[in-house]
This record gives sequence, structure tokens and C-alpha cells, in this order.
Amino acid sequence: MSTPPFVYNGQPSRVIFGQGSLQQLEAEIDRLGAKRALVLCTPEQRAQAEHIAQLLGDRAADIFDKAVMHVPIETAREAREVARKLGADCAVAIGGGSTTGLGKAIAMDSGLPILAIPTTYAGSEMTPVYGLTENGLKRTGKDPRVLPKTVIYDPELTVSLPVDMSITSGMNAIAHAAEGLYAQDGNPVMSLMAEEGIRALAEGLKSIHKDPADLAARGDCLYGAWLCGTVLGNVGMALHHKLCHTLGGSFNLPHAQTHTIVLPHAIAYNQSAAPALSRICRALNVTHDSPAAALFDLSSSLGAPTRLKDLGLTEADLDRATDIALSNPYWNPRPIEATAIRQLLQDAYDGVRPQ
Repeated sequence: MSTPPFVYNGQPSRVIFGQGSLQQLEAEIDRLGAKRALVLCTPEQRAQAEHIAQLLGDRAADIFDKAVMHVPIETAREAREVARKLGADCAVAIGGGSTTGLGKAIAMDSGLPILAIPTTYAGSEMTPVYGLTENGLKRTGKDPRVLPKTVIYDPELTVSLPVDMSITSGMNAIAHAAEGLYAQDGNPVMSLMAEEGIRALAEGLKSIHKDPADLAARGDCLYGAWLCGTVLGNVGMALHHKLCHTLGGSFNLPHAQTHTIVLPHAIAYNQSAAPALSRICRALNVTHDSPAAALFDLSSSLGAPTRLKDLGLTEADLDRATDIALSNPYWNPRPIEATAIRQLLQDAYDGVRPQ
């Protein structure tokens, strides 16, 4: 089989990976030519942010601990103003996608360089994709200014991530790679990274499910998250991400859990139009030919949520969610059909295993 024509644009990034790599933080700030760092975190991760501030000493301008899901535009504006008043010349984002997303929102307007320290497997740190929520609608886009300049992956920082959150965070990362397999601007390099990322995450998550303190497994998951995030950063998004952005931005559903639940159903919708999805079965080491069922079975075996109804969505919300998702659809390998999308959401609401 001949290699099809493609265009590949690599994203500039510097990655420091390995146990104990947090100790290189100050040297990495030096590399950025920065002097005063604003440390970003969620309220729940204040203790980790304080540890970062202690490592930085006088170079820590302050801690901004108001990062929340889906980056409300009001929070982004407040953080930008705090950074300006403090004279911060860089930001250190420690946490998951919410904190990294806040850092991106600051960078987009101010140009402030961001150094990301992931403590989940979200993968946002490897993408120039940003998201802001305003008036109940989540707006996403791409801008090279928001890509973190440096990423420090230290498995030791993820051990405190509870097992249930580890699982859904990892499934969220797998979703990035799965959509990369049929992206309109996909290419063979991204497909290789997607398959390897899915494999590494699946194996790592299985081990974490058995032993949450398994540092090697935590490292495998961070490695997989890096690969899957890189895929997302290099290709366009399709139906799965559109549905999750709709459910998150307009119904305030939790990000990782929503991705975990919707993923098998979005893949089921597209698998007849995207032969490359067979790579998922190979990555998960299953013999049947349904990548959608394989993802659902993986999620279920790890005790992850499988029903949107368990996240607080009501059946009455499904019609509105369908309308919002159809109002500005992303490109998708299979044409978007209203009745089929409504059924997809119903299946995800009820937790039906894809056939």
C-alpha cells in the first residue's frame, strides 16, 4: 500500500520527562529568560502549587488558585490582570487541563510564556488548542501563542491522583489519539503516535487500577498522554470533541468523565467510515473488529463511568445538546445526521455497549 500525500507541521515544544524531573524547574525558567513566575492551580491543588512556589523562592510572584473546568472567560480575565499587576514574566501551570487551559488563556492575550507541569493525563500541555466558556457556550480554537514553552513530566506528581480520576483522565487522552486516526489533516506520523499512545495508556491504566502507587505505570500513562496530546496538537478535531465540548460548555459536565463516556459511541458512529480505527483494536490487543466495543470494554473493566445520566445530564437535555452540536459541526469522516447524533447521545446517556 502506498503512502498517501500529507502535510505535517511539527509543534515546537521542550519536554523534560522522568522521575524527579521537577527539580529542573528553576533551570527551565532560566532557559525562558524569566524572573517572576505566577503559579497557577485549582483550589484543590493549592498544596502542590505551594510546593512549586517554595522551590522557586523569591522567583514566585504569587499563586493564583482559581482555575476551574472549561475556563470561564471571567476567570481568564482575572488571572491576566493579576499577572499584569504582579509584573509576572512567565506562568507555571501545575495540574490538569483546567489549569493548563487557564495558562493558555493568559498567554493568548499577554504573550506570557507558560511552563506546564501536568499532574493528570489530559494532554492539553502539548496542544495549541484553547477553550473559553462565555454565556454558557464553549468556544475553542488554535493559536501557536498558547502552546506551553516547556513541559515537565514527573510521574511522582501523579501518584496522588485518585484511581477514578486517573482512569477518566487517561481515557480522555485516548480520545485525542482515537480522533487523530481519522482526522481530515491526519498523517502516518500522527497515526503511529496515536496507536503507541493508546497502547501505553491502556497498559498503564490497567496497572494503576491494580496498584495506584505503581510509578512505572504512572510513567507509562504520562508517556501515553504526551503522545496523545501531541496528536491532538497536530490534527483537527471531529465529532467526538464537538459533542464533549457541547456537553461540557453548555451543561457543565465534568470534562474527563464526559470524554470517557462519549468516546465509544463517537467511534461507533465513525468506524464504518474510518478503516484506520482498526489500529485501536491492535493497540488494545483485542481480536474482535469493533474498536468502539473494545474502548467500551476497556473503560468498563477499569470501573469508569459509562452513562451520561450518572453525570447529572437529564434525558430532556439530549434534544438541546443535539441542536447545539449540529449548529456549528466540526468536520467528520461520516456525514453528520441529526437523527443518528440524537441516538448516539441516547446510547451514551443509557450506557449501551456499542455493537
